[in-house]
Amino acid sequence: MITKKQFEKELNIIISNAVREDVGGGDYSSLACIPESAQGKAKLLVKEDGIIAGVEFAKRIFNYVDINLKIKTFINEGEIVKYGDVVFLVEGSSQSILKAERLVLNAMQRMSAIATKTNQFAKLLEGTKTKVLDTRKTTPGIRAIEKWAVKIGGGENHRFALYDMIMLKDNHIDFAGGVSEAITKTKQYLIDNLLDLKIIVEARSIAEIKEILKHEGIHRILIDNFDYKQTCEAVQLIGDKCQTESSGGINLETARKYAECGVDFISSGALTHSVYNMDLSLKAI
Repeated sequence: MITKKQFEKELNIIISNAVREDVGGGDYSSLACIPESAQGKAKLLVKEDGIIAGVEFAKRIFNYVDINLKIKTFINEGEIVKYGDVVFLVEGSSQSILKAERLVLNAMQRMSAIATKTNQFAKLLEGTKTKVLDTRKTTPGIRAIEKWAVKIGGGENHRFALYDMIMLKDNHIDFAGGVSEAITKTKQYLIDNLLDLKIIVEARSIAEIKEILKHEGIHRILIDNFDYKQTCEAVQLIGDKCQTESSGGINLETARKYAECGVDFISSGALTHSVYNMDLSLKAI
């Protein structure tokens, strides 16, 4: 994963770009009818059961828009919420609250949906050694907060992007001329460019797994689109030589059975690409 410093930078970029996109030259609706001196309060109201996420990100947004806004938190990040709960109260300039409102809601609704979905997977896997991972199947421009939401929901982050881990998938392997060719070329590239990156290799068959295992230094084998029987066979074959990860259409109905095969991780793009935003609202009081 990326460093904490880089992650913080990504968050700042998301906020500044979102404010640029939404506010532009000014929030003329508020400027037109609300005095600059007006003070107000608003509450973050939950309208759907789930796991709340994005509380700390909302604080960052409010602080970016107006450092004088004050937030009183009642429900913390990652806690279970139900309809009617109030997560926090924000107080200060009415114009500032309204300027930040939509960005706060967009982020928290999305993050809470992802955290809720991730938590469903995490609970299913309890009692096994298997952890659920996200993927790069994220919304362009807001990957950092979506991966943050996965962590809040009890999941783990896969690589952040193309630059922080090597992942040799089917197309890499085919373009390189085969599994061994792809691995050999990759190792030499890392040496030549003084890069210290972990290597994950995707396997499409037991035969490819056997070929991968001929090479030292593989961090993890991605067991892709295997059925339960094949997955159990693959895990036994790999043993403790490297980590194992299952992927390929795994959902809430099938995740537990894959975990029971003994894989270290299950990765699911559905955590971030197939969720419906949680219903939240910011109401003046």
